[in-house]
Amino acid sequence: MPDSLFLAAASSHAMSPLVYLTLILALGVLAQWLAWKFKMPSILLLLAFGFALGQWTGVRIDDYLAAGSGHSSPLLSAVGLFVAIILFEGGLTLKFNELKVSGLPILRLCTIAVAISMAATTYFMWKVLGYDVRLAALTGAILTVTGPTVIAPLLRHVNPTRKMASIVKWEGIVVDPIGAVLAVVVFKTALSADTDAAWVASSIAIGKMLLVGVLGGYLLGKIIEWLLRHHLIPDYLQPVFLLAVVAVAFTGSNQIEKEAGLVTVTVLGIALANQRSVSVRHILEFKENLRTLIISSLFIVLSGRIGIEDLNNSLGKGLALLAFLIIVGRPLSVFGSLIGSKRTNRNERIFLAFLAPRGIVAAAVASIFALEFEAAAESGMYFGDQASTIATQSNELVALIFLVIIGTVAVYGLTASPLARFLGLASKNSTGILFAGADDWTRLAAKALHDDGHRVMLLDTNYYNVSSAKMLGLDAHRANILSEFAEEELDFNGLGSLIAGTPNDEVNSIATQRFIHQFGRAGVWQLAAVDRDKHHKTAAADDVRSQTCFTGAPNHSALQQLVAAGAVIKKSNITDIFTLEDFHLTYKDQSPVILFIVDENGGLRPCPAKPKKIAPGSTLYVLVTESSDPESDSSEQASRTTTA
Repeated sequence: MPDSLFLAAASSHAMSPLVYLTLILALGVLAQWLAWKFKMPSILLLLAFGFALGQWTGVRIDDYLAAGSGHSSPLLSAVGLFVAIILFEGGLTLKFNELKVSGLPILRLCTIAVAISMAATTYFMWKVLGYDVRLAALTGAILTVTGPTVIAPLLRHVNPTRKMASIVKWEGIVVDPIGAVLAVVVFKTALSADTDAAWVASSIAIGKMLLVGVLGGYLLGKIIEWLLRHHLIPDYLQPVFLLAVVAVAFTGSNQIEKEAGLVTVTVLGIALANQRSVSVRHILEFKENLRTLIISSLFIVLSGRIGIEDLNNSLGKGLALLAFLIIVGRPLSVFGSLIGSKRTNRNERIFLAFLAPRGIVAAAVASIFALEFEAAAESGMYFGDQASTIATQSNELVALIFLVIIGTVAVYGLTASPLARFLGLASKNSTGILFAGADDWTRLAAKALHDDGHRVMLLDTNYYNVSSAKMLGLDAHRANILSEFAEEELDFNGLGSLIAGTPNDEVNSIATQRFIHQFGRAGVWQLAAVDRDKHHKTAAADDVRSQTCFTGAPNHSALQQLVAAGAVIKKSNITDIFTLEDFHLTYKDQSPVILFIVDENGGLRPCPAKPKKIAPGSTLYVLVTESSDPESDSSEQASRTTTA
């Protein structure tokens, strides 16, 4: 940020701008880490940290920025640009193949549900809370949005079925520019002298947005695709090049028509995501990291701007509006729009009816148009006798919307995960195993896990392996682990780890790298490579491999030979009495390979090649050769599975 933006008055504050910005970054990362560690919605912690920072220091970001109002405010301009980046990144995740199953529900939620939500909220604000009908309509338009800033972290926390994730993701990204367009239409209508003039102004505004946003975003996407396909942008420059393009597209579109920039960048992201000639995966990974940083910083900065007095003044109306939106508004719009829909069942509609958190877009659009309404009212040129009332109510609007943001994030953040599990749309324990490969040893291991209630999925291109797995009752698919189908269309709900166990070590290494974004580095495993002990000139580099699974680090050939020799899967419980040392003594003549560990809480994980410690209360899944002396131990339970 240019030094000229920082006021000399900042020196009067106890905290320097550098310290304040450092705290924003540090608290944002800390909140994200705590949310991951304790499995909480990160947005709740970000809001709490931001509010606490503002109250504890008594400092707001505005204190360090040059004065400005409306669109000239540096903070609001920065927020708008950051929202554009987030929407572009969200657009990069929207694939048209997701619409095969979810297209009709998404269309209804982005049209009929938006209309119902806006109408219901407008009526409530007007008739119940006593707001001027023009401000009530503006609030109704703003609160139709949900947004990727809150939806993405919640989906990561809830981990629902792929179908539900697709619907919620599409709705959250697409309705953001729709809500902004509606806010512009309401504003232009409110300033028009008569109905005919209002219709003309609104029609022109919508036409400009569609022309600039949809057509401009699509053409810009085609230009970028051409540049990338002909290698006219060097690889190292592509992420920042697109970042600059997004900024220029957003700003340029807004200069032509207010809020058209959000439409442009969303369409641009969707266009790039669905072209086939060049890969944008590396750009998406860069943008995902940038999104995390932006979301963390924005929520802390914006929540720090709200004082206790602001919240107290709007508390009663804010709580009433929040209750209406959660209990009446959202369920009415979802059930009303999806009535008669055959693409969603009752449980899916219930889940959608109770998931609509508001985020940064609502805060940003509310801030901009509240200032616009207030300025118009104070000018004396608009609203007549109602000008004074509208000016006062406009001043209240930002705090009111922020209360809704806090409330919806808190309520949906705490209830979405248990509700999804209750409705059968999310797994209670996402520790299942995705197997790349369905050979004999894989089917043996997967069958043992499946019989004990653990979710497993097997992918293989060999028809015999897949059909054999299906005959055992396993969830198996004839697909390449490296295919787009595997990443984008399979439902990984309930799965927490990947074991790349194909005969091809290079395929295993690539698969684990591609699925890091899905399971994290701690959740991707591969069999030991044949060349792991070879000279560094002939062995693959360590940084292209992931964790090696199973004790003794057996490779694919070794596991296949054990199964061919009649090895079976047995379970053994580790206790304070029957320790790991006792286990090794029991199986010392049977070449035991510990495959999986189930902790005392039921969490399943692959066993590392060299486990450091196995806690008492754990259950081991062990591959052992048959013993001529069937020794039995009270703590051991054996389960035999057969291959097809």
